[in-house]
Amino acid sequence: MSENLNKHLPKLAKRGPHRVLVGDLAYAGLPGKVYTPAEGNGIPAVAFGHDWFTGIKAYHVTLRHLASWGIAVAAPDTQTGMNPDHRSLAADLTTCLQILAGVKLGHGNVIVSPGKLGLAGHGMGAGAAILASAGEEKVRAVACAYPAVTSPSSEEAARTVSAPGLILGSGRDNLVESGNPARIAHNWKGDVAYRELEKGTQQGFSEDTVRKLLVGASGPQTSAKETARGLITGFLLHQLAGEKKYSGFSDPEATAKKVESLSAEQIEEKAYRHRRLSLTQ
Repeated sequence: MSENLNKHLPKLAKRGPHRVLVGDLAYAGLPGKVYTPAEGNGIPAVAFGHDWFTGIKAYHVTLRHLASWGIAVAAPDTQTGMNPDHRSLAADLTTCLQILAGVKLGHGNVIVSPGKLGLAGHGMGAGAAILASAGEEKVRAVACAYPAVTSPSSEEAARTVSAPGLILGSGRDNLVESGNPARIAHNWKGDVAYRELEKGTQQGFSEDTVRKLLVGASGPQTSAKETARGLITGFLLHQLAGEKKYSGFSDPEATAKKVESLSAEQIEEKAYRHRRLSLTQ
């Protein structure tokens, strides 16, 4: 019987109980930011990758959100131009994990457990997170919001990712996204949960609402963003922090309001339908 996530999702979609500190990655020689709870010993941590042509400033609320639930986050502010190098962004995410696990964070009151490291990202950054996770044993979980096409291919890299994965896609079939999240889920080597948000899209996840409205890309999608944050938070708390009460967030068949979890057969059908549609564009 599939688990209903509605018991915990509304709470996890809101800010958590921890006070959050924000610092610079520049001290370690990498442009970017670090978000941590004010204190904690042996806490989980993730490196977060941004979407194409979008700096980490557009994820301030999301990164604070994860830290407020006790997860340290490092986000490189690199490869933000028109022609990013996806392999380099993946390397920067790996560097972020090394930084998170190698130093005391915050005011020296935050220590990350090297056995609780994960990767997350949005769009291009989600694809880069997959590239960084391929064949990497120290990565224990990967959360991808609307992963986009990368070079080298994140779809192919997913075949070598053993860590549990959460892939979020759009339930709006009339839109052609810049990636094929269902195909990534279909190719995933390890355990994977693939969920589609009824009103969520790749363009709506980041927080640069004014710029997106000016170019006619997408509205705020506030509710969908909160739902996505809650799904990612619950998954990471289960996989990295070992909080069993959130085990449903890793369940491939779990249900939630305005969220559809696709079966393996549905994922395969959608993956190939999306690919056929892309080839005819």
